[in-house]
Amino acid sequence: MPKSKVRKKADYTPSPASRTPVKVKAGPSPVWYVALMLGFMLAGLIWLIVYYLAAEHIGFMNDLGAWNFLIGFGLMVVGLIMTMRWR
Repeated sequence: MPKSKVRKKADYTPSPASRTPVKVKAGPSPVWYVALMLGFMLAGLIWLIVYYLAAEHIGFMNDLGAWNFLIGFGLMVVGLIMTMRWR
């Protein structure tokens, strides 16, 4: 049985445009930004913990019902989105 011929593939050469360095315009994030970011995440966590433990004793929180999940997770997501801009 004859052997099949093996074709050589061309070596990959990256385009020179993709190798140009990108300058970062901004320096490190200010301290207040990090504090605010962590504050949003902790506020969301605390909101959910308080909802689970004491919702029946807090009138407005009990009236919100399932919206408490949106508020708690929403606060945490805002903090998480802020991490993308953190340097």
